[in-house]
Amino acid sequence: MRVVLQRAKRAEVRVDGDVVGKIDRGLMLLVGVTHEDSTEDAAYVAEKVANLRIFEDEQDKMNLSLLDVKGQILSVSQFTLYGDCRKGRRPNFMDAARPDHAETIYEAFNEELRGKGITVETGRFGAMMDVDFVNDGPVTLIVESK
Repeated sequence: MRVVLQRAKRAEVRVDGDVVGKIDRGLMLLVGVTHEDSTEDAAYVAEKVANLRIFEDEQDKMNLSLLDVKGQILSVSQFTLYGDCRKGRRPNFMDAARPDHAETIYEAFNEELRGKGITVETGRFGAMMDVDFVNDGPVTLIVESK
């Protein structure tokens, strides 16, 4: 499992022009799933995302987690995170999980986060989405389960 995590001042995702998910301060997540990922991978990454100390404290040091600041999450499925660009000019997506497996793991990941008391908004799995957000910092990290 691979998540591109971006600290956000605000974020929203639209499908066919309609807002389907929107947050204020928190994290914008692009979530990719590969074939071997399991619910254990989803739980591991959710724990890491919720507890990473990437928000500033009173001394402007990155010392607080999403849970500490009571931030929200906008989680967007992103199979292209497993695009392999090493050969040729067209990415190979063979490492991306098939949609049925990917959706199951993606939903398990979001439920793990909600189980920690975090507000999680999402896009629409498999849809063409327009994502708009303001990256805070900017702070961008990659979290992986393997």
